[in-house]
Amino acid sequence: MSVFSLLGLHTRSTNTRACKRMRTLPARHCKKQPFFSAVPFPGYILLATTLLPSAPLLASPLLAACRDLHLILDGLFVTDYFTRTPRKLSPFRSFASIELFHFHIPEDTVIAVWNLITFKEQGGTFGDQCPDRSITVYFRSGAPSVINPLHTHFPSDTAVPGSFALTLTWTLPNRTTGVFNITSPLPGDWFLAAHLPKDEGKISVKGLYEECQYLFQPQLIVQRLVNIAVLYPGYITEQSMAPHNRSCLYKVFVPSYTSRVLVEVLRCRGVEGCPLWLRMRAKAPPLHNSTALDCREHVPCQLALDLPFWQHWYYVLVERHPGSPGTVSFQITVQLTDCSRPSLARPPFLPSSASMNMPHSFGSAGGTVLGDSPPPTSPNSTKRPLPISSTMPATERCWPIRPTLRNELDTFSVHFYIFFGPNVSVPPDRPAIFVINLLPVLDSGGVLNLELRLNVSSLCGENVTVFGCLNHEVPLTSGDNTSVTCETESLAGFLLSVNATASLSRLRIPYPQTGSWYLSLRSLCATEHGFEPCTNVTAEVYLRAYLSPCINDCGIYGQCKLLRTNNYLYAACECKAGWNGWGCTDNAEAFSYGFQLLSTLLLCLSNVMFVPPVAIAVRSHYLLEAAVYIFTMFFSTFYHACDQPGIVVFCIMDYDVLQFCDFLGSLMSVWVTVIAMARLQPVVKQVLYLLGAMLLSMALQMDRHGLWNLLGPSLFALGIMAIAWTARSIRRRHCYPPTWKRWAFYLCPGALIAMAAVLLYAFVETEENYFYIHSIWHLLIAGSVGFLLPPRAKPSGRLGPLPRRKGCGYQLCVNEQEELGLVDPAVASINSICTS
Repeated sequence: MSVFSLLGLHTRSTNTRACKRMRTLPARHCKKQPFFSAVPFPGYILLATTLLPSAPLLASPLLAACRDLHLILDGLFVTDYFTRTPRKLSPFRSFASIELFHFHIPEDTVIAVWNLITFKEQGGTFGDQCPDRSITVYFRSGAPSVINPLHTHFPSDTAVPGSFALTLTWTLPNRTTGVFNITSPLPGDWFLAAHLPKDEGKISVKGLYEECQYLFQPQLIVQRLVNIAVLYPGYITEQSMAPHNRSCLYKVFVPSYTSRVLVEVLRCRGVEGCPLWLRMRAKAPPLHNSTALDCREHVPCQLALDLPFWQHWYYVLVERHPGSPGTVSFQITVQLTDCSRPSLARPPFLPSSASMNMPHSFGSAGGTVLGDSPPPTSPNSTKRPLPISSTMPATERCWPIRPTLRNELDTFSVHFYIFFGPNVSVPPDRPAIFVINLLPVLDSGGVLNLELRLNVSSLCGENVTVFGCLNHEVPLTSGDNTSVTCETESLAGFLLSVNATASLSRLRIPYPQTGSWYLSLRSLCATEHGFEPCTNVTAEVYLRAYLSPCINDCGIYGQCKLLRTNNYLYAACECKAGWNGWGCTDNAEAFSYGFQLLSTLLLCLSNVMFVPPVAIAVRSHYLLEAAVYIFTMFFSTFYHACDQPGIVVFCIMDYDVLQFCDFLGSLMSVWVTVIAMARLQPVVKQVLYLLGAMLLSMALQMDRHGLWNLLGPSLFALGIMAIAWTARSIRRRHCYPPTWKRWAFYLCPGALIAMAAVLLYAFVETEENYFYIHSIWHLLIAGSVGFLLPPRAKPSGRLGPLPRRKGCGYQLCVNEQEELGLVDPAVASINSICTS
């Protein structure tokens, strides 16, 4: 039962606990009359008002969701409040781009309310102008949700666990709040995953404009019932339900090796017979769709459940029919059947290992049983032992369970070894059962892998099929030897099968629930009438079970990433080259090998455009600038060869080093080109070159993708150039550069080409067109350098005397400055020309 409502709710991060006694006492005091009366859940409303500034908005849906619940479950309630820090949501590309939140719901919780808060931010303020983008939130108990919003294909032999999701839409310009209620949730770990829709893949320059951020904060309020009466197997509990009481709630602990739970209502007396409903559910209080029995139609009133979950609490709800008058008195008892001794109910003594044909090294087949010793009695106790009957229906006796050895190799890399394995012998007359224990929280973020391989030579020519059932928290032991299903009314599992034709079977469970997983192997022979038990054929199966971070390590087109949410670790694949899916196996949008090769060649060979600027720089005696262009061309080529998403990749050194050198070379090329255009003195120019290299290295180490890493040095260099050109124009009283040809054929085309390159890089480039747009960027930037690089610099200052030229008995002396055209001939000294 769940209710979803959108509300505008403001909350703050506090952790508080409060409890309030309701109008009746717990089930074990149903016989007593309450000495007070109050409105249902007043303590909860007062607590919400204390914690939340706008709690009345939350109180209304809470009361609506609890209107039926508080009439059923009366007693002492405790309310707990949990919150998580807001986090920025990202568009969905893979599971690595989602935000994961971890909560823990305590036992005996009757209702859990998630308050889902989402708000926008832009530039540190409210993002009223940001577009409304739907937010999808996934819920799952026990492990993170395995989501597939892009509807991609999962790898073969992968079991996809179920989860439920909701979509938040915006009700206010900059925020929205959703309330999600779950009645009687399963206790333990709960995980919430949230993400934005997939974006268009635009590559934006960091810092170019204020980005819209969508922040998500979940909060959890749980209300749990305390002092629930405990039923002890084999003992009778007497109860009396007053007219104003609707129900009584009990719980009983089911230990390991229990094959049947039987709840019986005895000596039920009321005005109209026995107007009671009997409901039972594992792990949490019963719901309207739980296993139920009407005591008016069944005499005796017995509710039985086969193959219960081991090591868990079972909740029993005795509910009065609506409108039934008067007081109802009854007795209730629970009997647990030990599968090792089906003719006896608990609490008997446990059987010995020899009686179950179990090796002594495996220990006893029975586990610790809560009901092995009677509960302590008091003078006012209403419980008395019930004689154990041997006439109750017997089920198939259980078989020894072989444990596995846990060998941890690395994070989410665990191998489970079988004693006297890995080859397993499956006899024809009984199943072989194994248990795999996954640690709480630690093992739920990986992938559980199971592999069965049949040794065909062990079949002796028989048509034998070995079936394996993998079930959680209880092994599937069916009385029907020919049954090949792994599901019952209350139990669902995974089926594997191997035979002589298909001798290999695999199963992968991403994000498995923690606890005990049981694998039951049985061998059946195929006949004309179906499957029948085999005779004298012992099949041999190779069994391999292990935990891995990702499925097949995400293949060659993916990368397995280890992610962390606070103290919780999980792994996910990040695909590349157009591949998608949970294990990067969906090739619907994958790039072909030819396209990958073409994109690599475009990005690498487009850097050859730097060869003309290098030649121009060398010809104009700009040797330092030419060295910078060669550095940029070299590292840009090999960086893009290493940065490819596909398999056409070539790395000459570490990727991070190549990226740093590529970014540094690009910025230094802009820097030295603009400084060279300023025509400064050689000493000043060299100082600026060295200072720019050091400052750019520092800036790139701080943030390589920042906008000001490119704009800052460029604007500073342009400012130096503008000051130098202005000073030279004022001194000469003429615009610099002085010739219109320099402006028309070099400076203006070079500036337009550089501006076009910047516009393409900042506003046009996306993930889809990156290969050819970025190649055009290389061509334009290198071409603009060839246009903007100034011509050969004329030497300045006085030079030494020119070598004397001898001829015809006289020597001609020429002033070196006049010869170079740097001094006005009108001011030349009278000694410019002399004869000897």
